[in-house]
This record gives sequence, structure tokens and C-alpha cells, in this order.
Amino acid sequence: RIKETSSINVENGFIINGFPSTGLTSAIATELIINTSNFQQAATIDSDYFPPISIIKNGAPNYPARIFVNNNLKTAIFSSYVALDVSLHRNLAEMMLNWASVKKCSTIISSVTVRSDSQEIMGVASTGSARGMLVDSGIKIAENAAIPGIPGVLLNRGMTNAQNVIVLLVGSETTAPDLRSTYNLCDGLSKIIPGISCNLSLLEK
Repeated sequence: RIKETSSINVENGFIINGFPSTGLTSAIATELIINTSNFQQAATIDSDYFPPISIIKNGAPNYPARIFVNNNLKTAIFSSYVALDVSLHRNLAEMMLNWASVKKCSTIISSVTVRSDSQEIMGVASTGSARGMLVDSGIKIAENAAIPGIPGVLLNRGMTNAQNVIVLLVGSETTAPDLRSTYNLCDGLSKIIPGISCNLSLLEK
């Protein structure tokens, strides 16, 4: 269930998936973007299947899953402070795609972290139009990969429904979140979405 609490305008814009399903890099990167690119909370996401928990931040209770929006950038971020069970990944991906369709949003961007010592970020896409966006951004297209979790469902459903989905593959030498992979993901997102910025000093802090 999505409950909108303020106006949202992402027509012809972007959705960034920050739900952690293949590591925490995406969740950390989206939190950084929210705090440095003037995103405001615009909706909450809840389900009977979510863990019963309230996240306290700056003294105030919060739903663990929320949507943040910057209407000037025409960009929404799906953010979650908890990693949800794999049984929910398909439903979450379909919810995101349906919401994007209702809001007439152009492109959904997600990510996965892969074990690699390479700093090069790569991408895969669900449509020819989305692949063109990767090429225009100077991001190399991965020819062979296995994409699990929410990003994998987004790609498959996006291909079937002719919806633009991009998944960025970010290399990391460890399974734990690390500074470099998070910053590389932020850098990749900023190449695709005009106006997105990341504060490296805030990330280090």
C-alpha cells in the first residue's frame, strides 16, 4: 500500500530503487542522494507482510519503507531501512512498475553489487531506449550476467511490458558495504539523471 502525503510529479522522469535486496550499497547510496539533492518525503509504503517496526530518526517515528521525491528533478526514490524477505521481491517490483505507469514515469533505475576488484560500473537494460540511455551516459553494457532479487524482476517485467528499466552493476571487493562502491553507484546515477549529486564528505562521515 502506497499512501501519498504530498504532491508528486515524476512524469517522463525517473524512479530509483533503494530497496536492499542484493546488498546494502543501493540503500546507502539512495540515502546519500536524499540528503544531498533536496529530496522530500512524499509517501509511505506499508504491507501486512512487512516486519512490525518503527524507525526512529531525529527523534521522530518513520515507516521503514518510504518514497522521497524531488519534483524539480522529476525523480522519486523508493527507500527502505530494512531488508525485506525474498518472498516479497516480486510483489515489490511489480508495485514499483505499476506506480511508474500510473505516474507516467519514464525509467526505473536499480542496482546490484557484484564481487569484483574493478571500479568500472556497467549496466543492463530492459528496452532499446533504456540501452540508449546507458550508451549516452558512457556506461558500458554488460553482455552476460545473472541479476537476482528486485532488480532481476524489474528487468524481466520491464522487458515484457516495454517499460524502461536500467540496472547498474557495481563492483565491490567485499560483501559488506564499502565507500568506493557506494560512491561509484552515486556517480553512475548522476550520469543518467541530470541534477543528481552526491556529497563525498557526507558519505565518508
